[in-house]
Amino acid sequence: MVQLIVGNKGKGKTKFLLDKVNEEVKNVLGNVVFLDKNTSHMFELNNRVRLIVAPDYMIDSSEAFIGFVSGIISQDHDLQQIYIDSFLQVACIGEGASIENSLERLQKLSDKFNVDFVISVSMNVSDLPEIVNSMTVTSL
Repeated sequence: MVQLIVGNKGKGKTKFLLDKVNEEVKNVLGNVVFLDKNTSHMFELNNRVRLIVAPDYMIDSSEAFIGFVSGIISQDHDLQQIYIDSFLQVACIGEGASIENSLERLQKLSDKFNVDFVISVSMNVSDLPEIVNSMTVTSL
């Protein structure tokens, strides 16, 4: 399952995402990963959550991002959830570019490997493609 938390910059998506991951990690049996653009939220995460700073791995395109996520999944058979903050930056999706392809590919990974994705996207819900509106769970 892919869930989106959407809203313009400064609306509180990151805080919402951090609260959600810290609450969920108490109930999951598998491992949890949090992908972010930097380490600024490291001390706000429960110590059971693995923080990965995506830019450290020289991801330079949305294709490379999908490969990176696939690699994370392939190395941890107990992985249950992946949280992604600042999705557009972490996934190297430029301004005006479509997020549809990347989200569809994450959905395929989710279905195949039983890994849930919770993603914050700095976009207004009205700017999202219709096909991904069903993934939106929270709009701030």
